[in-house]
Amino acid sequence: MPEPSPGAAAPRAARTPVLLATQFLFNTGFYAVVPFLALVLTEDFGVAATTVGLILGIRTFAQQGMFLVGGVLADRIGARRVILLGCAVRVAGFTTLAASLLLAPPQLALFVAGTVLTGLGGALFSPGLNVLLADAERRRPAAGTGPRASLFAWLSITGELGAVTGPVIGAALLGWGFATVALCGAGFFVLIGLFLAFWLPAASREHTSKVAAGPTRRWWSLRDRRFVGFSAAHAADLLAYNQLYLALPLQLATTDHPATATAGMFAWVSVLTLTLQIPVARWSARVGAPVALRTGYLLSAAGFAVVAVGALTPVADAARVTIVVVAASLVVAGHMTTNPTALSLAPRFAEDRPTGSFFGLLATCGGIAVLIGNLIVGVLLAMPGASAAAWLFLAAPLIVAAVVAPRLAPSARPH
Repeated sequence: MPEPSPGAAAPRAARTPVLLATQFLFNTGFYAVVPFLALVLTEDFGVAATTVGLILGIRTFAQQGMFLVGGVLADRIGARRVILLGCAVRVAGFTTLAASLLLAPPQLALFVAGTVLTGLGGALFSPGLNVLLADAERRRPAAGTGPRASLFAWLSITGELGAVTGPVIGAALLGWGFATVALCGAGFFVLIGLFLAFWLPAASREHTSKVAAGPTRRWWSLRDRRFVGFSAAHAADLLAYNQLYLALPLQLATTDHPATATAGMFAWVSVLTLTLQIPVARWSARVGAPVALRTGYLLSAAGFAVVAVGALTPVADAARVTIVVVAASLVVAGHMTTNPTALSLAPRFAEDRPTGSFFGLLATCGGIAVLIGNLIVGVLLAMPGASAAAWLFLAAPLIVAAVVAPRLAPSARPH
């Protein structure tokens, strides 16, 4: 992309703290509501566990699977507009969740529609935020000495802070009923939308005319076979990270105190992310993208290998918890290494083309992998004697990614 002329939009576009604060606000509002969806489905609607998994899987796919659409829209109408549209859709989703419980009797179909809308809201504003952050990364002044963490690593930090803060707020409001939680979440996203409407820069006329030059430009990422291959390989990372919410908690469910063990695991994951993300990102910048990607994928694969070995040998509860925590630590370390690296590579793949569809395709491939992979993992974990096979299945695509993705990554550019 050509350098913008110094004008009113440029200083506002450089407000990186606003973009990082936006990620914190998004995750705070999201995690204040969404973690309680399964509880509401089982207690208020009496839905079976299998159906709960299906509904939440649809919500996840509505978000991750539709990122490509959000990215294309960001390229077409501008990142600012698609972010504000995403806020509006999430407000509609949270309001629909509340309405489904306030009606007599409660309406399950309306609740499911609300969960899908919450996912679609994220599919709109997250690619737009990535586009603006990539632009801010490009505008950063050259580093003095030594490597520095990318803005996408800082995005991970602020997102994790929101993920820790949100459930605390939601739990505090839950005493007044989930409808209150959802309505407060809707109100929070209204405030976020107003805040961003003032602070986010409008798309420049030059950028808008360039993006609108031809319809094929909206799908550049799909036309770049190298990037399609990279996105498909990197999908293993999101599938692995998603097991923090599926396979690893199921492993802890067989212990004497599953709730305590699971809460402890998530607390430890948050501590690791908040303390190690920036040092890991600096190391990644120092060694280069190929080495960072290969190391990260292999760390996550090692985590699942640890659980596979443990599954082959009867162990006590304490040992099982230790194995899961070690595995979670390795998976998180791998994710901290590969995910910011992959996000920072998307603009390099795009070169002078709009970046929205590139960020979108990267996330959409991950969403498809989670949808299909979780189904296979669930089946394997439910089969007697197939537990080790489930963990080896999760390790396999990470090993493939460790071989393929570094070869497809574009050459690093100095900061």
